[in-house]
Amino acid sequence: MIFVTTKDPSFEANFGELLGRGKMDIATVSNIVVNIINEIKTDKNKALKEHISKFDKWIPASDADLQISTESMEKAYANLDETLKKSLHLAYDRIKAYHQKQKPKSWFDTEENGTILGQKVTPVDSAGLYIPGGKAAYPSSLLMNVIPAQVAGVEEIVVCTPTPDNEPNELLLAACHLCGVTKVFKVGGASAIAAMAYGTENIPKVDVITGPGNIFVATAKKMVFGDVHIDMIAGPSEIGILADESANPNHLAIDLLSQAEHDEMASSILITPSQKLADEVAVEVENWLAKLPREEIARKSIEERGAIIVTQDMDEAIKLMNEIAPEHLEVATTSPFELLPYIKHAGAIFLGHNTPEAIGDYVAGPNHTLPTGGTAKFYSPLSVENFMKKSSIISFSQNAINEVGEECALIANTEGLTAHEQSVRVRLKK
Repeated sequence: MIFVTTKDPSFEANFGELLGRGKMDIATVSNIVVNIINEIKTDKNKALKEHISKFDKWIPASDADLQISTESMEKAYANLDETLKKSLHLAYDRIKAYHQKQKPKSWFDTEENGTILGQKVTPVDSAGLYIPGGKAAYPSSLLMNVIPAQVAGVEEIVVCTPTPDNEPNELLLAACHLCGVTKVFKVGGASAIAAMAYGTENIPKVDVITGPGNIFVATAKKMVFGDVHIDMIAGPSEIGILADESANPNHLAIDLLSQAEHDEMASSILITPSQKLADEVAVEVENWLAKLPREEIARKSIEERGAIIVTQDMDEAIKLMNEIAPEHLEVATTSPFELLPYIKHAGAIFLGHNTPEAIGDYVAGPNHTLPTGGTAKFYSPLSVENFMKKSSIISFSQNAINEVGEECALIANTEGLTAHEQSVRVRLKK
């Protein structure tokens, strides 16, 4: 773990490494991904089955074997522990309630001369959702991707998730049943992205692809963008914490590790003006590590990509955190809402000592599919709007076109577009 103060001579170099934390060496896998995409486009299910055999270590017996049956999803839901089922329903209800507030509306505005301007908002016809399933399965990611698509009104929802050794995660299947998803395919990696982008014999071509994944998934999403829309290019998970002396070091330590246990490439960063708090958190991190079942993953993440930075004051801490633009940002201070106006860049902001990042992963309501690697400077969390599109509405009366037509024709003439000019002039009444 990097442990520095902003006064250290090595600070700029160390901070520069943190700013580059999310860079993925896409060039190293580009050729592999291009080949995978081309094979799917050409051979469709035949290529899919070959890829599954190679990467997921099982051989689909037929095209039908690629899809998970609704009966198996219903059975998984029925067999779910009642307490866990209740928790899943709580998460579903809260996520849905939050996303329903996001839904944009169509609008119209009428001017006195008869001009009608507006915006029509409609859902895309189909969406493909990628749910990771390699090192771990994430039913919460299913809820976070399916629910905003459903709230948007998407008619066809396709889910792809890898199933190593042909063993689907039962909780994921139960979540699929809860959400009412019927088209779920045992396909992962770049193959899944290509299948949803271009279609196969039984996997429909979609309009939008969302969901996180590894470097192969991220690269494939980048390559198919333009043929379909995507949510974002997501990298390893990360957390940033702004804290003052009022924070509990034990709590901050486990919050940092809540991201470190995701992946060896995850990054966990604490910035504080309190040297005492920084020292105490470092000790607590080590204490917690020994208790974690995923200690090996978390330890590598913390040692190679974790950081504690001590600043001169909170203003400097906020400035540095805005440069980092973390996926998750906890503000563990005496008056967190007073700092909120100064926080410009973060995927999700967790305010107060009782708001750990993990609460946002599951039951708070806002989406946990968030921009990583500093892309929170220009990307937003996954939302209902990712599954909707807007059309401009324009209607001019005779009076309206008479009022502005000459100016329009002049601009068209200046640009040398005579047909544009005349298409307006022929409608003008002198």
